[in-house]
Amino acid sequence: MQWRPSATIERLRQRAAFIASIRTFFAKRDVLEVETPALSQGTITDLYLDAMKTQHPLPDQSSATTFYLQTSPEFAMKRLLAAGAPDIFQISKCFREDEIGRLHNPEFTMLEWYRRDFSMQSLIDEVSELLKVLLSLEHVEQLTYQQVFMDYLSFDPLTVTSEALRDIAKQYQLDDYCQQLHAANYGHVQLKDALLQALFSQEIESKVSASQPVCITHFPASQAALAKLSSSHAATALRFEFYYRGIELANGFEELCDAQLQQQRFEADNKARQMMGKPTRPIDQHFIDALREGLPQCSGVALGIDRLLMLALNCDSIAEVMSFDIQRA
Repeated sequence: MQWRPSATIERLRQRAAFIASIRTFFAKRDVLEVETPALSQGTITDLYLDAMKTQHPLPDQSSATTFYLQTSPEFAMKRLLAAGAPDIFQISKCFREDEIGRLHNPEFTMLEWYRRDFSMQSLIDEVSELLKVLLSLEHVEQLTYQQVFMDYLSFDPLTVTSEALRDIAKQYQLDDYCQQLHAANYGHVQLKDALLQALFSQEIESKVSASQPVCITHFPASQAALAKLSSSHAATALRFEFYYRGIELANGFEELCDAQLQQQRFEADNKARQMMGKPTRPIDQHFIDALREGLPQCSGVALGIDRLLMLALNCDSIAEVMSFDIQRA
């Protein structure tokens, strides 16, 4: 019976009401809803995300142009801001070559918004208010990345050496993963980040956010290619993530506005991809040009609607709140 929807009709009604509540939240704050293309000639260079692609000829071209399905509407939304748009939000379909499971579907729905002249903390406060409305909660905790590692694993992720980190990873049965990273030719920085992320996912996420949502701030600078660096926390960036019941819900930044630095970070990503045997990705030059023109000081965040609704309705899988998951598409 694969023709039937993966969500019940009642859940689809609840989904519609949930999304209507999100639109009401932003309407009250005078944030403009926008739409941007799902296809782009440039894409993300992220080492750990891959975009789906297709080809289509453009006028006056003899061969087809490669287009990438957006993993997030971020670049296009920032181009709107550079062109003079006010505060904006978008509810859109996004696509990633990713695993398939209770929390992952290659096609999913993202809420993304940008606030001009907002600091990272101002946006964290607004995300917290939205979660309180949608999940009927009273409190959201806030901790730093460094703090949760010290509290749960008793080491400082910002100063730990690669050798010590490998020994720690082995204590948590990550020996095979360490060997996989070496075999994949991960560079020094990428290896350290991958091990930190593995430890964070396996040992911290579920514990720190078991009873209430938590916002983790000030990730290592090497894990935030699109964020400004922190002036008060050495070696960290103005990046934050929200978690609840062990599930990542949102990822945000106080946005980097420097075109030259952003180009350098993208190029460094592509060099790392080459070292790891992954294909390089075309840098989104439209986005870089917009940064050169001038991106206003802003902060932005992306939030997974399917995951948030799954938690709100106490479901076990995002398929239960989607009309058709990938296996029924």
